[in-house]
Amino acid sequence: MDLAEDRLLSRAAHELSLKADQLIHDVERRLRHEVPELWDEPDLARMAAENTTERIGGVLFALEHGIEPSRIAPPAIDVERARRLAQLGKPVSAMLRAFRLAQGLVLDRMLEELSLLTNDAELIGAATRRLVALGTEYVDHTSERSVEAFQDERDRRLRWRLSVVNEAGMSVGTTLDIGRTTQELADLAVERFADVATVDLLDSAFTASGDPVTGSSVVRRVAQRPDPEPEQSHGEESGEENLPEAAIAPQQLHSYPEQSPPALALATGRPSRHHRVVPPVSGSPPAHPDDNGFDGATRIHSTMVVPLRARGATLGVAQFSRNRNPDPYDDEDLFLAQEIAARAAVAVDNARRYTHARAAALALQRSLLPQHTPAQSAVDVACRYLPAGSDVGVGGDWYDVIPLSGARVALVVGDVVGHGVPAAATMGRLRTAVRTLADIDLPPDELLTHLDDVVERLSVEASTDPEAQSSGDIGATCLYAVYDPVTGCCAMARAGHVLPALVTPGGAVETLDLPAGPPLGLGGLPFEAAEFDLPEGSLLALYTDGLIEAPGHDVDTGLARLRSVLARHTPSLDSTCDAVLEALLPVGRPEDDVALLLARTRTLGAHQVVTWDLEADPASVAGARARVTEHLGVWGLEDLVFTAELVVSELVTNAIRYGRPPVRLRLIHDRTLMCEVSDGSSTTPHLRRARFFEEGGRGLLLVAQLAERWGTRHQREGKTVWAELTEKSADVPLPDFPAL
Repeated sequence: MDLAEDRLLSRAAHELSLKADQLIHDVERRLRHEVPELWDEPDLARMAAENTTERIGGVLFALEHGIEPSRIAPPAIDVERARRLAQLGKPVSAMLRAFRLAQGLVLDRMLEELSLLTNDAELIGAATRRLVALGTEYVDHTSERSVEAFQDERDRRLRWRLSVVNEAGMSVGTTLDIGRTTQELADLAVERFADVATVDLLDSAFTASGDPVTGSSVVRRVAQRPDPEPEQSHGEESGEENLPEAAIAPQQLHSYPEQSPPALALATGRPSRHHRVVPPVSGSPPAHPDDNGFDGATRIHSTMVVPLRARGATLGVAQFSRNRNPDPYDDEDLFLAQEIAARAAVAVDNARRYTHARAAALALQRSLLPQHTPAQSAVDVACRYLPAGSDVGVGGDWYDVIPLSGARVALVVGDVVGHGVPAAATMGRLRTAVRTLADIDLPPDELLTHLDDVVERLSVEASTDPEAQSSGDIGATCLYAVYDPVTGCCAMARAGHVLPALVTPGGAVETLDLPAGPPLGLGGLPFEAAEFDLPEGSLLALYTDGLIEAPGHDVDTGLARLRSVLARHTPSLDSTCDAVLEALLPVGRPEDDVALLLARTRTLGAHQVVTWDLEADPASVAGARARVTEHLGVWGLEDLVFTAELVVSELVTNAIRYGRPPVRLRLIHDRTLMCEVSDGSSTTPHLRRARFFEEGGRGLLLVAQLAERWGTRHQREGKTVWAELTEKSADVPLPDFPAL
């Protein structure tokens, strides 16, 4: 019976093989209708056609020659097609269904041939059962092999996707720079799964507020790869005539048409993928033509449009396109793109927020620093401030030049611990405090003591503020120096600050040895000042630690480089500042804030300063007026004689009446005429409103009306009351005091 069945099946297979072409055609037509997903892509269509031909031919040959299913070699194209399905994101069930459909059609045709060869119903039934068993065994055997290949490829692609996501986590968002972050996203995409990548951010995300405007359609091209070459951006020879928005230049503003995929992605926040069949390039010969109408020169242009969303806001849109790679994107590719874009969006948002915070801190920092150095004759100065690099943020370094009475000048350099807006704000408060304390002419060590109290109070306020971002610990360092151009003496004190450098007129460079004061904010520890005699032309360099602690060298090396550059300093202080920064700091932004203040000393000679010791006798007031009149004539200040006489008379009279010997009068002719009267008393005179019938009490009011500025400063012993007169002082009308 078995032999009869086999012979019948062999004869039927032989007869059907003569009609194999028609059978193959019918199978293909049915598969195209029932399983169209196997024919909608050129490579799959080619493989499906080859598979159909090989499988039908192989099955008919095996049946005709009695070959067992397990010994039939499955078409090599089966494994290739299974891997291709996995690559395209199509289900393997489509191929398995095609196997069953083809098996059913071949079975039907074999049954037709069997009925033509015999009328023995029992034999036909037995042959049919044998045919079904053989067909099922063959399909199961080949299906298992295809499923294994499909799953292997799926696993490989899954591992690849995980590696891409991991790579994105390491290579996208390495800095807090928006342009670099978006370019890292575009570079990764082109290197791993796209031919072209573009990133556009909403222009509203770059506004001062930093918040993207909902519904905005204006975007800025911030990254793209490859960069389109102008001469080939529209030409066919470039092979990129279908690049998305290839003509848009970097940083160019543009808008997407309404209802376009990018516009919808921006409006809805949902990703999408699109592909279309691109006609072959003109002149390209067809390769591997088949019945489906595709040829080798045809390319499928596929695009994924993914919005960049972070913290509930849409920042922009990224587009990933395939132009040379014919594989269309599938849902898994879109999921991968979403995962990478989400990571990039968070990095972009962090960079965007940091950029705005840094810009605000930098603007605050620069607004609090001196916009220009004030006019004074004690020193020639040049200053530099460099904010820290983007990874650290703006800090609290500052410098200041404060004119003081008696033609003196205060030089200040400080550094607040920390970075960002809090550090910049603290710096502003400390700079204001220093200026306020300097106005009352405190010695450097006393000034730092009061400034230490200020920092302590700020720390207490910050620690008790529930909305404060810091822990309440506020620290700072400061160097405060007062230079007197009359005596050439410079008094300095420091609070945990780096030591200043001095270049003598002869070119020798030394680091001044100042007493080591504690940083500001510790409280209860003393500060000590030191005095140095600086010849005219000496160069004093004050700076913050960011200058000498740059990467690549330690503090000692930094100090050595600083001394080396200062030894070669030029007459131009600005050139010397630039040379110092170039020699000590890396190219680009430093890792920490840097403040640098260079001051070249000047002196006021005997032709600009005159001093008289006066007797503590009211009769000496007249002599003082006479000396002032005589000396102003020598200086060519005749217009100020009357005003100066009045001011000097009042100041000397007060010193004799209310002070203690010795009494000294000093005139300084610089940018203004400075009149100073010193005595041995520490009592500070105050303005007061004299009553109608009082004879005294109007002297300081008169001085205040006539002088440009006036004030009192205290020495270790005694005080000095001073007044500055300018050309305007000669035109000030006298106060209208009531007649007695």
